[in-house]
Amino acid sequence: MEIKAEKNNEVTVAFVKGEIDHHNARIARERLDEIIATDTPICFGLDLSGVTFCDSSGLGLVMGRMRKCQTLGCNMVVKNPSDAATKILEIAGMDKILRIERGI
Repeated sequence: MEIKAEKNNEVTVAFVKGEIDHHNARIARERLDEIIATDTPICFGLDLSGVTFCDSSGLGLVMGRMRKCQTLGCNMVVKNPSDAATKILEIAGMDKILRIERGI
């Protein structure tokens, strides 16, 4: 799994590429938390367009970052979720409580 971040003023977008499963979710969580803590963005975008596989660990990853952002007063947006990420987010109903942007 690869995670890269881009900061533009008060907006940070983290791009996740690869599989999100129980083997690498902890590493991804630590890296994303580090990005959020370092950049202290007003808005944090989690771009999931490069996710090739996502299980319940990926769902936990997204939910945990959402809670972390809420605690810090930061808005979170999931951007361009792949089909794999979309499926798990919709099954869990996250598309109803989390802002998801496509094609941006």
